[in-house]
Amino acid sequence: MSKARSITGGAVLALLYIFFTSSAMAACDRDCLLNFAKEYRAAYVRHDPTMVPLSRHVRFTENNVEMPFPDASWDTVTKEVGPPLTLADPKTGNIGIFTTIMQMDTPGFLAIRLKVKNGEITEIEHMLSTKRNLSGPPTPIGKVEEYEHDPAITQPVPSSERASRRRLEELADGYYKTLQRNDGEIRGTSFSHDATRRENGLLFKDIESGFKSGFYYFNNKVRRQPILVDETLGVVLCRGFIDHKGDLDTYKLTNGKEIRSVYREPHSWAFLEMFKIRKQQIVAVEATFIGAPYNMHTPWSNALDP
Repeated sequence: MSKARSITGGAVLALLYIFFTSSAMAACDRDCLLNFAKEYRAAYVRHDPTMVPLSRHVRFTENNVEMPFPDASWDTVTKEVGPPLTLADPKTGNIGIFTTIMQMDTPGFLAIRLKVKNGEITEIEHMLSTKRNLSGPPTPIGKVEEYEHDPAITQPVPSSERASRRRLEELADGYYKTLQRNDGEIRGTSFSHDATRRENGLLFKDIESGFKSGFYYFNNKVRRQPILVDETLGVVLCRGFIDHKGDLDTYKLTNGKEIRSVYREPHSWAFLEMFKIRKQQIVAVEATFIGAPYNMHTPWSNALDP
């Protein structure tokens, strides 16, 4: 074999090695993503970013504020109370985590989105709710010691009961269509008879009746977008904002009762929120909400600009 032919063969082998190595790094299946989530949670509590593969240029936000990594609750977390709920979307490389933490003596509800690409975490998005950052008007918040998830969320949806990714996103979006200027009409979605909602850990039952009452008419605008679809669990994770102009004084429920709006000035909620969907129906909702400046922007998407 000539020297030139040998060099060519070596170059081909090198290219093949790079190709297959890059493909392996790029491919992160469900188990791979779940392992990233586990490693991230451990690194976070120990304040040690070296415990998890991170991109040199990782982007990090907490409560929609972008900052150099690590910072914010990475410096103050003292314990994960849990239990954690983890979502995985191998098609996009996104991970969702809902859990509870302590910052010394301050309890908090933490929702996380991670983005994995080429074997590294490239994006970290935190939504951390404590009583401190739930500015008025107050929103419900539970006790971290009593935190639990609806058991239905962690159960895989049988193939016969699954909807397409697009349909899952449509049903989640219908929830927000119903929430915006809520007048009692259910728009583009459906609920199971026993659907539940947990907001900052606090449980609400029979969520459909609240919508049918028109109670949430004070929501002027809901800016939202799906960011993860866990097809195995039938779960959609969304980010967004609920904006209140604060100019509504009183309004009537669908039963004719007149009530006073709790929003007396411009105000927004920021959220990460997930929907469990089975048989074309929402069966469970879990959300982490914080108070935010009116018409706040997220660094992650221009699509949510006011």
